Amino acid sequence: MNSYYLTTILALPVIGLIIIALLPRDNVKAIKFTALGFTLASFALSIAVFCLFDRSASAAGVMQFEENLPWIPAINCHYHLGVDGLSMPLVILMTFLGFLSVLISWKVQLRPREYFIWLLLLETSILGVFCSLDLVLFFLFWELELIPMYFLISIWGSGRKEYSSIKYVIYTLIGSAMMLAGILTVYFTTGSFNMLEIGGMLAIAAPVIPLAGMFFLLFIGFAIKLPMFPFHTWLPDAHTDAPTAVSVILAGALLKMGGYGMIRLCVSVLPDIARQAAPILAALAIIGVLYGAAVTMRQTDLKRLIAYSSVSHMGYVLLGIFALTEISLTGAALQMFSHGIITGLLFAMVGLVYEKTHERNLNVLGGLARQMPVIVAVFSIAGLASLGLPGTSGFAAEFITFIGSFSSTALPAAKIYTLLGVFGIVFTAGYILWMLQKVFYGPPKDKYKGVPDADNVEKVSIFCFVAVIMLVGIYPAILTNVIKLGIEPIMRLIGS
Repeated sequence: MNSYYLTTILALPVIGLIIIALLPRDNVKAIKFTALGFTLASFALSIAVFCLFDRSASAAGVMQFEENLPWIPAINCHYHLGVDGLSMPLVILMTFLGFLSVLISWKVQLRPREYFIWLLLLETSILGVFCSLDLVLFFLFWELELIPMYFLISIWGSGRKEYSSIKYVIYTLIGSAMMLAGILTVYFTTGSFNMLEIGGMLAIAAPVIPLAGMFFLLFIGFAIKLPMFPFHTWLPDAHTDAPTAVSVILAGALLKMGGYGMIRLCVSVLPDIARQAAPILAALAIIGVLYGAAVTMRQTDLKRLIAYSSVSHMGYVLLGIFALTEISLTGAALQMFSHGIITGLLFAMVGLVYEKTHERNLNVLGGLARQMPVIVAVFSIAGLASLGLPGTSGFAAEFITFIGSFSSTALPAAKIYTLLGVFGIVFTAGYILWMLQKVFYGPPKDKYKGVPDADNVEKVSIFCFVAVIMLVGIYPAILTNVIKLGIEPIMRLIGS
């Protein structure tokens, strides 16, 4: 029986943007509160769905809150939604970030009506990716995300915003074209777009070479979005020039579309090819971890520094996925959630520092701790969570990932890969502590006298981030008990 909880979660931001489009352009207060109300409603409903989620052993591998209606009968395409232990935390993550992104955007002055319309459409498109169980629906939501992201960066961004937005679109379209080719190959082989059925059909119907081709076509699209080295070069530009709230969603949820797609399609549907490709992809993961961390240490732009740190930390997700153990996949899924919260907070804090000082250059900033005690405290918490301080979600996610990858049988040199990955934390500690020292400590500078601290709206948004980081860090089972229900059936497919 269709419950339509997921459709409602997807529809609430759309209803909000329609109402905003009908409001007078100069009624900025109504526009903002409409966006806030509908994103909050979507988040509240996702929390309710999370609480109703069946955590019993019998629920392993079962899609819950499933909705399946005929859509395009001629090609056997369905409006098919559902969540399991893998996608449920990501739905929570996106609705949470969607709500907070409205608060972070509270002071937007340039064309606020259009801004919030695109922001709400971005939320719906990303949520659709995490909920879709039909490949056509999945691809449509995947492509829909491009439109609001392009306009949000090119209109409300800064610096080389047109260049960065076009670069993002070009990279993503290349990946999408390959993904579409992979989806069509799957369809012509199986006659189905159902993501729950195609794995078994492919195992019977397709020889090894076409399967490898399907894996490659799908994987490249996800690798660009993750982003995996060497397909990462769009990310620093997009992050640097995007408005703060868009950077929060980009780092917090949009990158997770890549990791989610790898697990949901590449590993679940084509497990044998995933096992064969695992050593190469794990090696690229470690290169990404170390390269991203090393380049991060060379940055002087505060926002670009955080952007490159995302390249490094998403390497842990790739390592966890292709270590192909139950623990490593659980760690990768938890790392996606944790990275979304921590890096989202880091970008929010960078936005606050820039808004107060109008400066992002680490060589110019300094001595701000006395002027903004709340900002320095929360920024420090976010930085320490990023380097994996025990008691934060960063530690829980990275520790589980390392434990799982260390014991992997899919990687001939699993222990070496893991030890190299752990070494990336040393780099992280170096650049995080150096960044905090450069921005907040040292002698106070006259030019920053009288710089204000976070106001009440800003405090609400950043304290919400901190609460989730500490909750998951102290009690990771709140998510891992759900995640494992999505990972267990994948492990049965992998056969280890």
